[in-house]
Amino acid sequence: MLLLFVVGCQPAVTAVIPPPITPSPAPSNTISPVPPITPSPDVPIGHHLITPSPASSPATPQPPTAVPTSTRTPTPTNTATPTQTPTATPVGPCANRILADDDLWAIVTQNYGLSRDYAPTDLVSLNDYLGNDVTLGYPIELRAMVVAPLVQMITDMLAAGLKPQVLSGYRSWSAQSIAYNKWASEFPGHVNIISAPPGYSEHQLGTTIDFGSPELPLYTGDPNLQFHTYFYKTNEGIWLLSNAHRYGFTLSWPLETFELTGFYYEPWHYRYVGMEMATMLHEQGLSLTQFQLVNQPEPCVP
Repeated sequence: MLLLFVVGCQPAVTAVIPPPITPSPAPSNTISPVPPITPSPDVPIGHHLITPSPASSPATPQPPTAVPTSTRTPTPTNTATPTQTPTATPVGPCANRILADDDLWAIVTQNYGLSRDYAPTDLVSLNDYLGNDVTLGYPIELRAMVVAPLVQMITDMLAAGLKPQVLSGYRSWSAQSIAYNKWASEFPGHVNIISAPPGYSEHQLGTTIDFGSPELPLYTGDPNLQFHTYFYKTNEGIWLLSNAHRYGFTLSWPLETFELTGFYYEPWHYRYVGMEMATMLHEQGLSLTQFQLVNQPEPCVP
């Protein structure tokens, strides 16, 4: 197994390159329930970018004596539902693809990307709503519509004695490009496993979050490793898999969807799609990409 060490202006982060994963067959032209996914402990880290690391290995989480509250109270906004039709732009080259602000279900895979000029118009700082115990003090932005359900979910997790971490949110095309080029220069044969190319990351949508857990070092043995598929073993990972849909979030890259998405299993990577859509996906055992490719028109020309 190959270990990657990142050196830059941020603390060191270690990523582990996974072995090839057998892709699953493409979806049929109708949606049918998919058996629940059981994560495999043998699958190492999927693609990711450079993020800050905790200073030291934390101890096993203990229930908090008080539930932290946000410093501001976000106002919930209306969200899309599976019965709505997302606003689509005319089909053209993906390099020119600009999304409508109300499109929560935009397809983003290794085939369908976004323009370098696309950025959400309603980005807000998550640090105004959550404390440093959750964000680790690093600046994180998200679309305004995501803040209220996320803060409620984090509050409920804290009340349950968990210690969720929000490690990443919005990333611009430029930020993605810098990280991708760094990985490409160091590991050209593995870059697409470690990092999404610029324009092909859901993080550019501003509705996608990478979660962390202070328990992860207990499973990996590495206090500096923030992203590993063993996240599914942590109490935070278990809770999110069972409950995130109730707040409108869905796991973007589950097991056995590599052929559809081009991304390996990432149990920490959740995207906000609205409560009704997230619940439908959860109940039917579908990934968002499976639903999108069957029910939405081609968004752009790769």
